[in-house]
Amino acid sequence: MRRLLIIGFYLIATNLIYAQKNITHQELIWYGYFTTFKINEKWYFQNEFQERHYINPISQHQFLIRSHIHRFFEESGWESSLGMCFFLQNPNDPNATTKLTVPELRPHIEFGYKQKLEKVTFDHRYRVEARFFHNTNTTRTELEDGFKFGNFRFRYRIQATVPLFKVAEKKYFKFKISDEIHLNAGNNISKNVFEQNRIYTGLSIDVLSNLAFDVGYLNWFQQRSNGDFYNRNILRFTVYHKID
Repeated sequence: MRRLLIIGFYLIATNLIYAQKNITHQELIWYGYFTTFKINEKWYFQNEFQERHYINPISQHQFLIRSHIHRFFEESGWESSLGMCFFLQNPNDPNATTKLTVPELRPHIEFGYKQKLEKVTFDHRYRVEARFFHNTNTTRTELEDGFKFGNFRFRYRIQATVPLFKVAEKKYFKFKISDEIHLNAGNNISKNVFEQNRIYTGLSIDVLSNLAFDVGYLNWFQQRSNGDFYNRNILRFTVYHKID
């Protein structure tokens, strides 16, 4: 709870400080498919596929594939993860005349902690990413050979899951709410140390014992490198599939 209060005060202060900045509003839809392969009681492997596009006009924004392996530490409630993301970034303006897709590589290390307070489950996720961007020409109209290091990014997400009612044996209809902060670090970062905040709320249903479906709303508030902001309203659909 203390972490939530600190994050809340930080976000309010940030919004007040930058209230006079230029804000670009956008609407998007995200689709996600997460597969979890259980290796044993301590290890599992996860793949993520995510497609993201603008609504008006319909235009590609991002596509990513992320793979990571996890290890449980049952006695402590913690788990650790190591992974890599292949990311495809299109222009942040859906009306851009030049549609260059820029690849990015993101290796990451992650720690997670899960705690249960009565019926509510809290998930804490700490992730550090290193971002390597594909080289482009000066006008960003063509790709050039190689990648270059951009910056480090530190992410913290807290998520609460509340079971609303039981659908069937070991199957529930659940409510989810989460908040995630992203902070940048590196020589190339000047104005956007606070890089973004994501607030999500949605509903989840266990379709099968190993298959769940989420639908919800995500607000993505992001600071640009020039100090201005994006405020994105996102409808998100996600499928979670566990394979033993």
